[in-house]
Amino acid sequence: MMDSQETTRTQALMNAVRAKIANRALGPGDRLPSVRGFARTMGVSPSTVVEAYDRLAAEGVIRARRGSGFYVTGADLPPMALAGMGPPRDRAVDPFWVSRQSLDADPTVLKPGCGWLPAGWMPNAALRKGLRALARAEDALLSDYGSTRGAPALRRLLLGRFADEGIAATMDQVMLTGSGTQAIDLICRLLLRPEDTVLVDDPCYFNFQALLRAHQVRVMGIPFTPTGPDIAAFERALAQENPRLYITNSALHNPTGASLSPQTAHRVLSAAAAHGLTIVEDDIFADFEPALSPRLAILDGLNRVIRIGSFSKTLSASLRCGYIAARPDWIEGLADLQVATSFGGPSPVAAEVIAGVLAGGSYRKHMDELRQRLTRARKEAEDRLRPLGLLPWIMPRGGFYLWCRLPEGRDSTAIARRCLEENVVLAPGNVFSVSQSASAFLRFNVAQLGDARIFPVLQGAMEKA
Repeated sequence: MMDSQETTRTQALMNAVRAKIANRALGPGDRLPSVRGFARTMGVSPSTVVEAYDRLAAEGVIRARRGSGFYVTGADLPPMALAGMGPPRDRAVDPFWVSRQSLDADPTVLKPGCGWLPAGWMPNAALRKGLRALARAEDALLSDYGSTRGAPALRRLLLGRFADEGIAATMDQVMLTGSGTQAIDLICRLLLRPEDTVLVDDPCYFNFQALLRAHQVRVMGIPFTPTGPDIAAFERALAQENPRLYITNSALHNPTGASLSPQTAHRVLSAAAAHGLTIVEDDIFADFEPALSPRLAILDGLNRVIRIGSFSKTLSASLRCGYIAARPDWIEGLADLQVATSFGGPSPVAAEVIAGVLAGGSYRKHMDELRQRLTRARKEAEDRLRPLGLLPWIMPRGGFYLWCRLPEGRDSTAIARRCLEENVVLAPGNVFSVSQSASAFLRFNVAQLGDARIFPVLQGAMEKA
């Protein structure tokens, strides 16, 4: 039995480790100092360090890996607060505004600014068939937790899709997550510390900004062009700011609809390799493309590029499931974090239904029909918006977004506020812009523009703004 002095020393070591985790000097997946090294640093015996580590492991704060040492699990991290992270921002243009208005809207509200397809455009017959099949499933599928990396059947399907693109990945390089947003959150927990610099496109998907604010990092926007990030600004930021991550959509970029050119892709990867930058490529819109455009993950082979995605845009936002494809050592750390934060992978029920739909012939037919329907909707949207002076920045090769420039002197935030008074939710440009330089733009979801009532409301708001 230890004496009181030894107990006090052990507790002091435990408190020291907890303090490092609390201030994020140690983060999820980080390796703790070796027993002998920590003993020398703290001026105690190795046995005292062993006792402290064992107690922290018993509490779930750290985890031992045989032959490797002790690692932070993430279970003892302080809560993340979104308030107080940076200066107060106009609630009409903060990164949460469109999400709040769209998700909480009454069913009668029109939502041309939201980021998903109408329910009637989704493969509901195939989903119902999959759900009926669950009635015959084993009890464990309906009742047990998901495995740490997610259902093998869906992961194997993803590997087959990767192989078709030219990515030779293995099962230990793919894991499922609760959503695409959770995938980014886990990556941030693994790789970032407060005050790290992260690059995003300007404009970019607004939830990238919201999530990064929660991780208390410095977000830096890189101007986005019709062929990808402004490469001169990108290279300058790498040289001057030493960022840890770059998060982007390479194909059918949100909100602009642009896709990466081969030349830009090559220069982005070359600059990232020269500066040790990790890239997170969100490929959520891949299946909306008529043909595959350049992908950083394909060119890189999942070395410094992490691919993420989900099925919420093409199948169902209700059956939440995302994925991460990355190096095996990163997947191992991410799986540990998923256990620490949600005790296992996504719902086995969701994964089973999604795997069933993807494996059946109905999915390919659904996507073929959806691409054709969206092509018509983009043209119809352009024809309705152009007379109002709303001009597409580019005409995307797929997907459901149009990034439109307003007539000179108009402000998208003021227009969005006025439209909201008439139960029409828009997506003003500055919710997407780190630099707040997109006030002259609105993002439209062409699949949500079918109701003729939208256009008189929009025209009236533009005249008054």
